[in-house]
This record gives sequence, structure tokens and C-alpha cells, in this order.
Amino acid sequence: MFEDFKKFALRGNVVDLAVGVIIGVAFNNIVQSLVGDIIMPVIGAATGGLDFSNHFIPLSAKVTATNLADARKEGAVLAWGNFITIALNFLIVAWVLFWLMRLISRLMPKEPEKAPTVSKEVELLTEIRDLLKAR
Repeated sequence: MFEDFKKFALRGNVVDLAVGVIIGVAFNNIVQSLVGDIIMPVIGAATGGLDFSNHFIPLSAKVTATNLADARKEGAVLAWGNFITIALNFLIVAWVLFWLMRLISRLMPKEPEKAPTVSKEVELLTEIRDLLKAR
């Protein structure tokens, strides 16, 4: 049983997946910092100090807090500002990945296009067709 597990764990796809997950987590931290520390403050400054993360709509009369963390403790809230931040985060990740994949595809050596392989049956039928046309 240990040998089977060893074969499974050391299979190329599993190792590649593990590396991808680790890089994805590290990349997520970079993007979170990019959004939270660079982009959102610029948007906030451009909009006169608007900070999306604390914008919410209380869904209960009990909610009287002015910041999102305290408001969530008091009751149900619709945290639309947090949603905007997360949606912006997604768009940035998608944009960065698009450019990254574009760059990688340009750096990869291009493989010459292979001629499509033709089965023996198709080749034989083509020869028969050509012989019949020649008559």
C-alpha cells in the first residue's frame, strides 16, 4: 500500500498541482497587497477619500455601527463595499494572468506545425478515388 501511495504522490501531475497551489497562494498575497495597499488608496484619493471596504447597508434596525466589522457583530449587513473590493481584486488577478500567459506564450519556442496524420484506410480510399478519376 505504501508503494501505491508513493507512486501516486510522486506522479508528475500531483507534484505540478502542489507547486501550482503554492505559487497561487503566494501570487494571491501579492495581488491582495497590490489591491489593498496601492490601487484602493489611489482610488480613495481620486474620489475624495472614499474607502469602499466600510460601505454597507444595514439589514436590521439593531445595526447602528459606522464601520463594517462592528456592524457585522450587531446584525445582518449588506457589505457592498467589500464586494466591490473583491470584484476589483478578481479583475486585477484576471488582467495580470492574461498578460502573464501572453508573455509566457511569446517566450515559449514555437513548435513547427505537424501535417495531419492520415490513416491507412483513408490513404487507400484516396488512391482508389484518384485511380477512378484518371480513367
